[in-house]
Amino acid sequence: MTFLITWGVIGSYIVAPDLAAGLFGEISGSHPLFFLATWSPAIAAFGVVYLHGGVSGVRAFLSRLLMWRGSWGWAAFILLVIPLVFVAGSLIKGGPMLAPLPPEGAGAVVAVMFMMLFLGPVEEFGWRGVMQPLLQRHMAPVWAGIIIGATWGIWHLPAFFLAGVVFADWNFLPFFVGNITLALLVTPIFNSARGSLLWPMLFHWQLINPFWADAQPWDTWILVAVAVVVVWWNRDTMFSREGAVTEVIPAARHAAAQPAG
Repeated sequence: MTFLITWGVIGSYIVAPDLAAGLFGEISGSHPLFFLATWSPAIAAFGVVYLHGGVSGVRAFLSRLLMWRGSWGWAAFILLVIPLVFVAGSLIKGGPMLAPLPPEGAGAVVAVMFMMLFLGPVEEFGWRGVMQPLLQRHMAPVWAGIIIGATWGIWHLPAFFLAGVVFADWNFLPFFVGNITLALLVTPIFNSARGSLLWPMLFHWQLINPFWADAQPWDTWILVAVAVVVVWWNRDTMFSREGAVTEVIPAARHAAAQPAG
């Protein structure tokens, strides 16, 4: 369902750009169809959850957004280490520490930053909300992370052939490696927070923060080194299914939402 929506929408602009633009307008990062293509993992996730759990299942699934308790170490990783990676990557590339401000000033960047909350982080309903727990029922988290990262990367592929979006200026191979790396990095955060959707969403939001300068591909290679350290440091939980989150719909909350009878 995820690929059908995204590849169908973006593919129409690649295969028949004039027809698609004539019917729906020129595609861009703020186009409604771009939002639809970005939200497809969430749309698919909610469809699957509703099919298996009904309305009460969806409510229980959404309760994972309220699971905010987590490690201070991972909070520091998201808030400090990730920004430092982008700063370092940009400096190595010969760029600025932060993205240059537009003529409208910092307020415009802050507005974009909050708009980003409704783009990439929404994907986490699918990737970490449904796919990660299901895969971790059958394999260790490290392998689940690799599979999700590869899927995530291939899912983005059509955007690299689409003019008018940031992906058109990037090289796919470092991006693909970066997707696997990021999926591995967020895996121990996700399991440490016991299946919280809030923490992966904050992680994802930090990755697309418009204040960070474009550091491709150096940010990817730095993150690969960071991921090696993180996986090794958490090797006891990354290479074992013990303690891995496997619930898509929290059982206790789903049972509490069921009518008595």
